Amino acid sequence: MIDIKRYNIYEHLRDFGIPASILDTVFKNEEDAQALIDAWQALMSDGNSEDEASKYISDIIFRELNIEKPHSIDDEK
Repeated sequence: MIDIKRYNIYEHLRDFGIPASILDTVFKNEEDAQALIDAWQALMSDGNSEDEASKYISDIIFRELNIEKPHSIDDEK
């Protein structure tokens, strides 16, 4: 059975440019997955939207892994 919460987080982070290979690695490790889910839920309970939470978490992932963030139209605004 698919965990809808995990799938939702996964899809949102993919929308913000996190490569599937990175997300697959995170979600295969239960401790890493739970840390990500906890961070997501904390951001949501602080009043952030799903997109705001995704942007915040994706920015951290790109910075921590020292990989370049994909260019998007939103970056030009």
